[in-house]
Amino acid sequence: MNSKNTICLWYDGTALEAATFYAATFPDSKVNAVHRAPGDYPAGKQGDVLTVEFTVMGIPCLGLNGGSAFKHTEAFSFQVATDDQAETDRLWNAIVGNGGQESACGWCKDRWGLSWQITPRVLSEAISDPDPAAAKRAFTAMMEMTKIDVARIEAARRG
Repeated sequence: MNSKNTICLWYDGTALEAATFYAATFPDSKVNAVHRAPGDYPAGKQGDVLTVEFTVMGIPCLGLNGGSAFKHTEAFSFQVATDDQAETDRLWNAIVGNGGQESACGWCKDRWGLSWQITPRVLSEAISDPDPAAAKRAFTAMMEMTKIDVARIEAARRG
């Protein structure tokens, strides 16, 4: 690992599977290295995949196969800024369609329990509109959505 700061994500034996999925799904993502345990440890045996170095959209990550003691929560998420509805749909559908689950307001979880915010740039711009009424309309529209609908956000912003 060359980065001074790396996100460490805990998995229950599936770090390589998750990293491989992220590398195939998100641009500027790849599996960099796989490290096997030099000895037995509480969650595995010598030779098992212990850690996986990977990059998700340019962000260095380390997947640690630490066992079942800790679970992912919504307190940590990746927020992905998408450029249009097609990109939003592609990423959302890849996560949800691969054993994940939908949530509210552009949030979803992957099959490993990691939370993702698939956020069209249009939404971020709309809810920070200098016109408070336009921002509120867009925000209200978002609150009724699971996957973000760009056209509905734009229409709400316009009034």
